[in-house]
Amino acid sequence: MKLEELKKIREKNFLKYKNKKKEYYLKRKIQKKSSKQDFIDYEEELSGANFEEKIRQIVKTQKQYVDNRIDKIILKIEEYKLQKHNYYKNNKKQRLDYDKEYREAKKDELKKYRKKYYERNKIKK
Repeated sequence: MKLEELKKIREKNFLKYKNKKKEYYLKRKIQKKSSKQDFIDYEEELSGANFEEKIRQIVKTQKQYVDNRIDKIILKIEEYKLQKHNYYKNNKKQRLDYDKEYREAKKDELKKYRKKYYERNKIKK
């Protein structure tokens, strides 16, 4: 008897789940249809006199966005500078070794580059 009750409960729950899933997909289908209907006619939006107005509006909204986030942007830049400084400080020896290996490997190319660079600067002066 318990087994039969469990089967009924399981079937009932499964039907609930199926109905819920069906409702969800129907809602999504309706939302997709409504979003497809809201298309933008760029010919009309950006034609003639509207073009300058739209560009100004876009610039204004972007400026407001940046102005609202200016503190966060400055903070991120400072964090990046600090992170970069710490990285170079912690890995100084590795960087110097790499630079030394690079210079040795590219010695001839660097000589040619320097020669051209100094010749160009002499001509400019």
